[in-house]
Amino acid sequence: MTKEMTKISKNIEETATIAKKFLKEILKKSSQHQGALVVGLNGDLGAGKTTFFQAIAKLLGIKDKVNSPTFVIMKKYSLKNKKYDFLFHLDAYRLKNEKELISLGWEEIIANKKHLVFIEWPENVVKIMPANAKSIFIFDTKANKKHFKLQ
Repeated sequence: MTKEMTKISKNIEETATIAKKFLKEILKKSSQHQGALVVGLNGDLGAGKTTFFQAIAKLLGIKDKVNSPTFVIMKKYSLKNKKYDFLFHLDAYRLKNEKELISLGWEEIIANKKHLVFIEWPENVVKIMPANAKSIFIFDTKANKKHFKLQ
């Protein structure tokens, strides 16, 4: 995204609306990237990273139940989209270093232009995140609201 966007969500429906706007924006500019389109999902435990990804998956036609990949590290969903073949959801929370992600085929995943990749806790593998990766920062605010900063 060329400019930063800040949004506030009071519930899951508003989070889905934010996800829809973000997805539309990044897909519109997706031809400008080389390799996979990578998005880092940043935020504390329970901030709403997985909820945001669930909205993205639903928008892309994923009918499977989408859970956090915390214990399996990576989930891969097949897409029926002309531009993208697969949607990846990764969670780097439990990784000790970047080498663990590389051993899962990270370099091959991000090299493919037909992959959409969302990774939770990207700060744990910052050395191998693509320079052109998009970022979403999710913060809890007072009054049980979610603050989304999209870059």
